[in-house]
Amino acid sequence: MSGHSKWENIRRKKGKTDAIRAKITTKISKEITIAARMGGGDPTGNMRLKLALTKAKQNNVPKENIQRAIAKGVGAASGAGFDEVTYEGYGPGGAAVIAICNTDNRNRAAADVRHAFTHHGGSIGTPGCVSWMFKKKGTIVVDKEATDEDTIMMIALDAGAEDVNVGEDSYEITTAPEDFLTVSEALEKEGIAVEASEVSLIPDNTVVLEGDAAEKMNKLTGELEDLDDIQEVYHNAELPDEE
Repeated sequence: MSGHSKWENIRRKKGKTDAIRAKITTKISKEITIAARMGGGDPTGNMRLKLALTKAKQNNVPKENIQRAIAKGVGAASGAGFDEVTYEGYGPGGAAVIAICNTDNRNRAAADVRHAFTHHGGSIGTPGCVSWMFKKKGTIVVDKEATDEDTIMMIALDAGAEDVNVGEDSYEITTAPEDFLTVSEALEKEGIAVEASEVSLIPDNTVVLEGDAAEKMNKLTGELEDLDDIQEVYHNAELPDEE
């Protein structure tokens, strides 16, 4: 993830979603399949599935795609299953990079990820080499026009949010992963629209990259995100605005 505001990262992802809807739908469907396979097809008792369904709703994934993905996960449909594999490594300038794959072919995924790293001046590391630098957090973004600061503070913090950052155009709410849905539902109950939300890995510290290193990092993350097997890419690089 970018070292800038988490909202900036979410906003960039949304732009990409609008541009390549089919690929994003495929990635979310894979996540639903894995969640259903690991914890069953009922979101009531399966937090991971509930989060995946929330993401599907935000991205307007068709209902039939969701149902098919759940059925595949619980074994009601034939076809190869997907495995979740996490790759960790270093990008240009020593930036930490985490690439999470949902793949039906581990050998292909490993080869593609390794090629992307080496192609842009990075290197694959051992499991755990950079993940300790990140913490899983929920981020919820609400447009400032939706409500006033006192109201958003009261609702979010009462529901269990860790922090509310007041930006120029929006409020950025941070939660523990287990409180993400509770806070989201509290906002929804009060009629406050959520502009963007996700549970993701947030770096504890960032590395400032400029010039050639920043350009290579953009190319590395871009190539990784374009891979069919890649679900999410996180990093701790702080890039210039023009990048």
